[in-house]
Amino acid sequence: MDKLRITGGNPLHGEITVSGAKNAALPILCASLLTAEPVTLHNVPGLRDIDTTLKLLSQMGVRVAREGESVTLQAAELTSLEAPYELVKTMRASILVLGPLLARFGEAKVSLPGGCAIGQRPVDQHIKGLEAMQADIHIEHGFVLANAPRLQGATIRTDMITVTGTENLMMAATLANGETIIENAAREPEIVDLAELLIAMGARITGHGTDRIIIQGVERLHGATHSIMADRIETGTFLCAVAATGGELMLRRTSTDTLGATLDKLREAGLHMEEGPDWIRAHMQGRPKAVGCRTSEYPGFPTDMQAQLMALNAIAEGTAIIVETIFENRFMHVQELNRLGAQIEIDGNTAVVQGVPRLTGARVMATDLRASASLVIAGLCADEETIIERIYHLDRGYDRMESKLQAVGAQIERIKG
Repeated sequence: MDKLRITGGNPLHGEITVSGAKNAALPILCASLLTAEPVTLHNVPGLRDIDTTLKLLSQMGVRVAREGESVTLQAAELTSLEAPYELVKTMRASILVLGPLLARFGEAKVSLPGGCAIGQRPVDQHIKGLEAMQADIHIEHGFVLANAPRLQGATIRTDMITVTGTENLMMAATLANGETIIENAAREPEIVDLAELLIAMGARITGHGTDRIIIQGVERLHGATHSIMADRIETGTFLCAVAATGGELMLRRTSTDTLGATLDKLREAGLHMEEGPDWIRAHMQGRPKAVGCRTSEYPGFPTDMQAQLMALNAIAEGTAIIVETIFENRFMHVQELNRLGAQIEIDGNTAVVQGVPRLTGARVMATDLRASASLVIAGLCADEETIIERIYHLDRGYDRMESKLQAVGAQIERIKG
């Protein structure tokens, strides 16, 4: 397996172009199943999860043409309506083919998903919503088996806020008979991005970005062209990195509109930022100040930024309290940060981070995607050498992270396994 070798202590200086958002691209790729016409997507990031999704779609019979950051998909004649375990086991987002397959073809067989080991993340809300739309669903031998001659519009109230659940139900409802209302819908910007593509394909959707989404089903959708939104988590990760190491970064092809809670916390930590329509300039002088957070659904502080903020707090002045409310296993990076000299204690879903003046290099292991990013940040400001193992997690969600950091002065290299 590949590893990263980092020699810390260098401030970051220069420009980084932010890639397209993984969490927007994955459902949007699956939305191509809703039409027989070509769907062309731009600003698609080069990630392992993207590769897996394209492989899954191709295996189903979708024609895939990829050139750089652009992908054209055409699901004119599918040869399979199954998402097999071999492809789904590494990536939870594979469940997002369920709604489109069921809506357009009337049946689907989708393996129960895998992904990062950060919590249960059940798919029961997806199933509950589709059953409300009169789908017949049961689970057999690890697969979700679904059938519906045609989905029927319904009012769906999810028991919890679920991003992928909202996306799956919204896609399914575009071809359902009648009106579907999703109550307690997730409000994430990635859902808005998906809705904008679906609308470009001919869907009738209102309320996206609020907790009540209304979809009027149509007979068919057509092809469209769409550019994936900037990755707000990648943006926040690089901002945490410069806040930890010091220096100045210009982040291009990004947006501040989706980063409110993250930017607020980084300003509290002492990071100075200037903003434009598609750029952020950030500079940091001196040691950051400790800043606590409580993760919550959008527009609250994102759980996907919790580990990175913890790495920043590890070398900050003062003590920070971090409360994780979304995933029960999302503190697995704590013991690895402590191996680098951090002083972090856990009590249930609360972490107490006592900042230390410096971290020291060590060999550590990435346990999930965002934990990987936190270890990179910690390694960048640690004395001497840090080796991060199992970085395949990092490749699932960050497009050429080490290359981007090398270009702004970080001493970081990939060791091929």
